[in-house]
Amino acid sequence: MKTIISTASAPAPIGPYSQAVRIGQLLFCSGMIALDPVTGNMVQDSVSAEAKQVMNNISALLKEAGAGFEQIVKTSIFLKTMDDFAAVNEVYGSYFSDHFPARETVAVAGLPKNARVEISVIVALS
Repeated sequence: MKTIISTASAPAPIGPYSQAVRIGQLLFCSGMIALDPVTGNMVQDSVSAEAKQVMNNISALLKEAGAGFEQIVKTSIFLKTMDDFAAVNEVYGSYFSDHFPARETVAVAGLPKNARVEISVIVALS
């Protein structure tokens, strides 16, 4: 059975998709960009600030689902340019203590709302 997970503490979808979908013990979180859930505006001070907002948005979805970062088993990171890899990697890594998830990081031609970073996750729920 498919269950839609949503929270006002993460940005509302900007298209025909759900913030997250739970199937059994798996949670699939849609890609998050640096939208502030309160204002709906992009956080664009720096790529590090964008990455932090993205991770905070993911945190809100995890909390709504009763999960934490330690339960993430797979992440996909999309960057506007690989020049931002080190800065995003530093912010991303600060949200984990060990047992890092599997991951890929790719550069793409463009992201919604001219974002510099987008991250999606798959979570194993208990």
